[in-house]
Amino acid sequence: MSQVPMTLRGAEKLRKELEELKTVKRPRIIASIAEAREHGDLKENAEYHAAREEQGFCEGRIQEIEAKLSNAQIIDVTKMPATGRVIFGSTVTVYNTATDEESTYRIVGDDEADFKQNLISVNSPMARGLIAKQADDVAIIKTPGGDVEYEILRVEYL
Repeated sequence: MSQVPMTLRGAEKLRKELEELKTVKRPRIIASIAEAREHGDLKENAEYHAAREEQGFCEGRIQEIEAKLSNAQIIDVTKMPATGRVIFGSTVTVYNTATDEESTYRIVGDDEADFKQNLISVNSPMARGLIAKQADDVAIIKTPGGDVEYEILRVEYL
């Protein structure tokens, strides 16, 4: 498989979730299954079936995280030379010329993207329009509602 870009923060967050699943959730589910088995007939034991279903979800998530981490190309933007250009992992403050609004976004990998936390995917139209630009440049982003013009105010490597 090809390498998938991921920020250092995103990789750490996934590692923490993986550790939690393996050391806390998995043993709790195993204990729940053992307890439910003690209740007798497994065919009609709702607790047992619920615990087994939860175990399936947990194991699936563990495999998913391990696959993501094994294919991740972890990029630490703080160790990149500060060229002033928008790159993967950088934090960009932009000014929407039409609405007079200022916004700050961090460009991250697909799995890390969360628009509510101003984390935008490197593959999003917004990020694609900003990549390689620098402060005082104007980026025109194509949206379903038409083109939107943004002036780049700051580029930071946090």
